[in-house]
Amino acid sequence: MKFFLSRYVVSVALTVSLGTLLCAARGEETKSLEDFPSTPHFWYRPQPPGPYIDCQRSNRAFGYLEGKVLLSEDNARTWPHSAAFPDAKKITFSHILKNGNILFATGANLYLSTDNLKSYKPITVKDAKGRDYLPHTPKAPENPGWYFHTLPGIVSWDIGGKEIMVWGNYCNVIGGATPVNIYYSTDSGQTVKLAYTFGRNPNFSDTGSGGGGKGGNLLGNPDNPIIARHLHGVSYNPAENAFYACTGDGDRPEGKECHWLRGTYDAANDQWQWKVIVTASLNTRYKCGGIRFVDGKCYWISDANGPKPYDRGIFCCDPADIPNPEKHTMLFNPGVESGNMIIQDGVMLASHCAPASPMKNGIIVSTDMGKTWAQYDLAEFGPRSGTRFHEKNSEGWFRLDLRTGWVTQADVMFIKPKPAAAARNN
Repeated sequence: MKFFLSRYVVSVALTVSLGTLLCAARGEETKSLEDFPSTPHFWYRPQPPGPYIDCQRSNRAFGYLEGKVLLSEDNARTWPHSAAFPDAKKITFSHILKNGNILFATGANLYLSTDNLKSYKPITVKDAKGRDYLPHTPKAPENPGWYFHTLPGIVSWDIGGKEIMVWGNYCNVIGGATPVNIYYSTDSGQTVKLAYTFGRNPNFSDTGSGGGGKGGNLLGNPDNPIIARHLHGVSYNPAENAFYACTGDGDRPEGKECHWLRGTYDAANDQWQWKVIVTASLNTRYKCGGIRFVDGKCYWISDANGPKPYDRGIFCCDPADIPNPEKHTMLFNPGVESGNMIIQDGVMLASHCAPASPMKNGIIVSTDMGKTWAQYDLAEFGPRSGTRFHEKNSEGWFRLDLRTGWVTQADVMFIKPKPAAAARNN
């Protein structure tokens, strides 16, 4: 096994059996971090046997089994709280709020628990005028749409002493045709409203198929000419008190679907103002994900595809310079489509899109805020694309989905960074 550590780095695959990984994942069989498989930059493990761990926050984790949802308070070692939920295997989104509330969703239905899963209730989304926003009646009941599924794991921020959730749906791939929306909640999930609604995209109308298509029932805002296939993410910049969203996916006869939007929220009047700041082709750096803000700077990772040449990489700039590529700094180019990234405590973690990568399960990492980089193929998991990176739990482990293709749920992996100095010395 060789590692080449420099500013631009590619590392070869690690070979560890999945059986060894599962043994290491069981807390009772692990005495120290050194018992976990590792790279020079991080330790890693699959989730322990048991419920699918869909999200985490501090020491809490939300998971599900067939017909049941569960809550752990010790980082998924035990699951003392649970509730019967017949559609548990259809869950596509969940989030644990700071006050302990859990907001979770199946395809077109949203639920909230405020009492550690002793109970839960359905939540009906409201539009900008306070009216009920109801899901469409799908042509095929088995494909109701992915109304709430999202790619980032971070969907809430503390703003002015209040936690605000803002997220957009990644949809129109599987699960049925879906209108493309940005949602928000300012009261810990008790009320969920529309922050923005995209226009009707004739390429993803409801035909009854998993991804939608042409010739079906049109979905979305008939008064908005801006169309998209789906949201790649929404993020918040505290330096500006502003939100940024990016969409995908293609260049259509009806218009381009890759946009960056900037939004501001007037809490006193409960009103949003959104402006499209970039519209670009699918082979540019603006087709992207993983937007994060650190010390006032904007960071993102591009999954540009389509006609060559590809304008890919991990980029950084001042927010005001987002529309000006000549003012961007490329920190690293992984060389493949990569649209998911998280930044926390100087650690940058991202993933390859497996169908477009020579690696089976490519992980990109910098432990020194982008000064040096490495890529690792954790091939023992099989062909997987990492998505929904959650911030570290109380024991320092990031959590991420591992998807087959780029969107179908499969596995969960945890990554714990090593200190930057240790990574440099390996």
